[in-house]
Amino acid sequence: MGMSVTISAAAEQDAEQIFKLQYLCFQSEAALYGNYRIDPLVQTLDSVRQEVAGDCVFVARLGDEVVGSVRGRVTEDGAASIGKLCVHPRLQGHGIGARLLRAAEAALAEERGATKFRLHTGHRSEGNLRLYRRVGYEAVGTSQGADGVPMIILEKPAGTYAKTA
Repeated sequence: MGMSVTISAAAEQDAEQIFKLQYLCFQSEAALYGNYRIDPLVQTLDSVRQEVAGDCVFVARLGDEVVGSVRGRVTEDGAASIGKLCVHPRLQGHGIGARLLRAAEAALAEERGATKFRLHTGHRSEGNLRLYRRVGYEAVGTSQGADGVPMIILEKPAGTYAKTA
């Protein structure tokens, strides 16, 4: 019998696995844009540790291995900024990303008072855009990432959580 993927809040000791997973997962995004200086690839381990300590961070686990993660925090306008959603390439397409989003959205709304959810993704990231639209996000604007990548900003009201696959 195989193991199930579980979703839980990240612990301090998960930071290094999250850091390594993020580096692996965002290689395909970097290749899509021909830019290997995108934020998830240049973020430091110390910065990931700070996010795990202070933000709303969830992980997907397969046994002891972290195979997915997502982070969020409530901003000054009451919106929850959700980012760096990633799932190990060998496990993509099985609903883990939607489950991670649902966990983050629920915690951000129920525990931290978020009134809406906001995230962004690169304009060429069709797989990401499909997932976000499928779980209720709508494009509300565009921006330029600090790394130069054109981004699409998506939002949805709090209370409309992602459906699990």
